[in-house]
Amino acid sequence: MLTKVLIIYYSAFGHIATLSEAIAKGVDRVDGVTSKLVRIPEFEDPNIRIVNQRNAEEEEGLAKHFKLTKRIEDYKEVQHEQASIPVATMDDLRDADGIIWGFPTYLGSMPGQVKSFLDQAGQFCTTGELEGKPTALFTSTGSIHGGHEATLLNSLVPLLHLGLIFVGLPYTENPEYLTDQAIGCSPYGVSTLAGPDGSRTPVVEELTMAGRLGERVARVAKAFTIAQPFA
Repeated sequence: MLTKVLIIYYSAFGHIATLSEAIAKGVDRVDGVTSKLVRIPEFEDPNIRIVNQRNAEEEEGLAKHFKLTKRIEDYKEVQHEQASIPVATMDDLRDADGIIWGFPTYLGSMPGQVKSFLDQAGQFCTTGELEGKPTALFTSTGSIHGGHEATLLNSLVPLLHLGLIFVGLPYTENPEYLTDQAIGCSPYGVSTLAGPDGSRTPVVEELTMAGRLGERVARVAKAFTIAQPFA
């Protein structure tokens, strides 16, 4: 019986999309387990929000710090590149044996796009269809102090309401984050630092740990599928 691990993500500028691919490779390293990538779509007209942000920050004289013109171009390019990734549905959650969630940090928490999707998934609190499935989290943030750990911890709450079983990123398996260097990841999950202007891309250490998280969830999901402890 093939075990299925769903990697469901929202990515505005590509950092989360890159991590999702590394996680999928980790999942696929486990015999008898397969990964599936799906994306949470944007709100109806995201460009209005971004352009308004640009105009407001230009008026305050901050645009030079965040290179917003380039960010708009990057955003459009990333959305085009993700067009081939299927849009996430409630059936994707039902069909998965394990679920790994990824999204950028917005004000120390998940973006509204993800919260809206999870609100729809609230139906599973009464049906119990997600109960007993292993889950994990990954995120991105602008800087080491940008709230990545807060986001991972905050985002665990709705997953527990759905009955999912959280899988972390332990110290002994991930010595890379035991460092004084500015890289992401923590015991709570995978993360990457995008940089204040979004120009930094995930480094080898972050991608390595992302792969390990995927493999770890895959092994747990496979064990649960075989044992069927919650059947």
